[in-house]
Amino acid sequence: MAAAVDSYEGWLARGQLPEHRLRPEQHTLLRAAFRFRQSQGTDYYSSRILGHFLLHCGSGLKVAAIARLLGISRPTASRQQALSAKQAIQQAHHRLDGRPYGKLLPRYAGPIAEFLFRHPEASRADLIDFVDQTFGVRVSRIALYKFLKKFGLDEATRQAAAAAPTPSATAATGRGGAAAPPLPPPRSEGPAAVPFVSQGQPVPTPAPPFSARARSTRAPSC
Repeated sequence: MAAAVDSYEGWLARGQLPEHRLRPEQHTLLRAAFRFRQSQGTDYYSSRILGHFLLHCGSGLKVAAIARLLGISRPTASRQQALSAKQAIQQAHHRLDGRPYGKLLPRYAGPIAEFLFRHPEASRADLIDFVDQTFGVRVSRIALYKFLKKFGLDEATRQAAAAAPTPSATAATGRGGAAAPPLPPPRSEGPAAVPFVSQGQPVPTPAPPFSARARSTRAPSC
């Protein structure tokens, strides 16, 4: 933050606010804001509280002018203007903890997965708002991307999982995606073995079907 100035006029000059162009109520507001800075200092937390008030009190001052008065950049002031008082306090707490944003805990993965299942077309900003409203934590886009990647909830992983074949389809196909060949039909029994007949012996004739075999011994003579 910029160092404090010694006079109210010098503070207005740093903000490029000509005194003759300010309305009486704006002068009153800015004099009170200057006294606040003189008593509380110009550290991050004091300037953040004062900035949140000036950005939301409807003073009619432009965001760029308020940014110059606070000693911050115009984009930073615009981001702070989009935050609620609760979010501004949360960011201050995160800064005290040594990080500018909140921390995503592993137990958040389940509700986040359910949100993505119910809202597959949700944008990254929608998911950040969901995390903020559900858990009271404002996270950066990079931190959210790393969290989704870690738990397999990023868009690429979810699309790959949706395109993966089911176990039954995998079993029905062989290697290389070709259909598995059908099982071969059961083998039928081959022809009966041909008996060996020595030279000079008659060829035996097979027994007729469903008949008893012929007697192998001679009948008794009369």
